[in-house]
Amino acid sequence: MKKPSKPAARKSRAKSVSTTRSSNHLRSVFSTKQIQKRLGELARQLNRDYRGKTLHVVGVLENSFVFMADLIRALKVPVYCYFVRADIRDMSQGGVATREITYTPRVEAAGKDLLLVEGILQSGMTMDHLYRYLLGQNPASVRTVSLVEKTDERKVDVPTDYIGFRATGKFLVGYGLGHQGRYKNLPYIAALS
Repeated sequence: MKKPSKPAARKSRAKSVSTTRSSNHLRSVFSTKQIQKRLGELARQLNRDYRGKTLHVVGVLENSFVFMADLIRALKVPVYCYFVRADIRDMSQGGVATREITYTPRVEAAGKDLLLVEGILQSGMTMDHLYRYLLGQNPASVRTVSLVEKTDERKVDVPTDYIGFRATGKFLVGYGLGHQGRYKNLPYIAALS
């Protein structure tokens, strides 16, 4: 009797998994092939722009890690890598809402050619704060590269020197972009519905 009950248990488990998957439908927006092609184009441009220089690449966690890993492997110029995490705190001071953004760990920027790497640039507020913070340390240069720029969500005019793709109105996952810790491992970028 135990043998017939095991397949029945497997069937019910399979139904619950497929229901979970269908509730988070994914639609491909940028394919693996498109991403790899664009990444190669960005790397060639960066290799030209930084020829004869050492590039200090600063990845903004968490969305940049896959993009940054693939990008730096395609670079031919000498590279130093850093990662920073944004800590955002909203508070009220004297009845006025304020936002405090800090980055850890600290990156020493003086005299260096910096490239800030973001997986997805949305409002631009976090990137703008980091850009200005590093610019205040007198680096040789500061440029930005984003895998995806959400053009309809921009609130701050932060410089966008290198852009992989532009998108609007979709919640994107894959290639390092996630939702509640899921989908970051997808080799393509998809819209989550």
